[in-house]
Amino acid sequence: MRPFFVRRSCGIKGKITLLGDKSIAHRSVIISAISRGKTVIRNFPANDDCLATLKALKDLGVDLVYRKQLAEVMVCGRGLYGLSSPLKKYLFCAQSGTTFRLLLGLLAGQDFATTLKAGGSLSRRPMRRVTEPLRMMGAIINSTPPSAGPPSAEKIEEYPPITIRGGDLKPITYRMPVASAQVKSAILLAGLYAGGQTKVIEPIATRDHTERMLGLFKADIKVRGNIINIRGGKNLVSCRRVYIPGDLSSAAFFMAAAAILPHSRLTIKQVGLNPSRLGIVKVLKRMGADIKFRVQGSGFRVQYEPMGDIIVKSSALNGARVRKEEIPSLIDELPVLMVAACFAKGETVLEGVEELRVKETDRIRSMKENLQKMGAKIVIRRRRGKEDLIIEGVNKLHGAKVSSFNDHRTAMSMVVAGLAAEGATRIDDISCLAKSFPEFLTTLKPLIQ
Repeated sequence: MRPFFVRRSCGIKGKITLLGDKSIAHRSVIISAISRGKTVIRNFPANDDCLATLKALKDLGVDLVYRKQLAEVMVCGRGLYGLSSPLKKYLFCAQSGTTFRLLLGLLAGQDFATTLKAGGSLSRRPMRRVTEPLRMMGAIINSTPPSAGPPSAEKIEEYPPITIRGGDLKPITYRMPVASAQVKSAILLAGLYAGGQTKVIEPIATRDHTERMLGLFKADIKVRGNIINIRGGKNLVSCRRVYIPGDLSSAAFFMAAAAILPHSRLTIKQVGLNPSRLGIVKVLKRMGADIKFRVQGSGFRVQYEPMGDIIVKSSALNGARVRKEEIPSLIDELPVLMVAACFAKGETVLEGVEELRVKETDRIRSMKENLQKMGAKIVIRRRRGKEDLIIEGVNKLHGAKVSSFNDHRTAMSMVVAGLAAEGATRIDDISCLAKSFPEFLTTLKPLIQ
């Protein structure tokens, strides 16, 4: 347990540069591993999730070197079929859902069996949304416990550990029932090994880092709106170097803090500006936040992912309605958006947020309980299997004893809430920050006025 106390701040000021985007980091190292040639990945983040992916790839026989001080990874790619069965016969993915789900897609194309194991909270997260399409492609998958049952048993959920044996995949056309970038990415990685064209149809466009990274490594991939086609059997070729832009999800906590704290002016440098990730920026601006971009316009760094600087000043916010179609583009930023909504004038409605129930923790519960302890007014509205959150702005919160629920985004959101609340706020345990952003507090401290 690592408790943390935070007190009210009169603003944050300064400039920061963040380590690389977690989503891009996972994809860059996985795709480098199955490409031909050596790839150097720069601005690689030192969080637990990304380190779990590095460890899993090493266990699959990939020759890679991680230089933490340089934030750099060098990967000697083994080609599509160069991976080897791990000596322990299992891979441990810790608490990283991205590692687990993307590796399922990768292992669907290998001709050996592997068991994927997970840490406590990840072991309770649903995996059938990934295993079902991979079975349709020909992978043999078993989960114990509980038993997955026959593929037609749609109501039986699956959880880690999961054993998968791949090879001899066939292409499919898959219309995704749930918008999920991780599920889409798993299918696309498996599609690299299928003879013919695999098509993924999204209900709502999700973050497209996998598509961009595969294109950078010369995959035969085409994107048209919400339809992605990938043709298997083509070798990937290293692009030699990848620079990972600063993590926009990590930047969201600083953006929200700068927007709600008075006398704030903050510049976040070289952060990713991928259009599929800008949901939090669009919503905050719609609420009245003073946010501007300085887009980096040329050079290798922006050839595959747009990046630039974000400048945020303190603002008077108003409530807004966030439609369910917008949720996939800001799913990870919803907890801190809930904090910002408490300081907005009027009502903020977040539609169709039920996916928050199956994150590292139930984030609807964690954020509602914590913020209500601090004086927030939050109501859950349920209708036809969907959940909406309605937050009435109260303009001020008061310090309280709150819980991280062992969830990194809940913990960081409560730090932001504590900075804006009257009095002192005690968070029971912030050790979970290591999952995505171990440098959060050391980055934040010099900015506090």
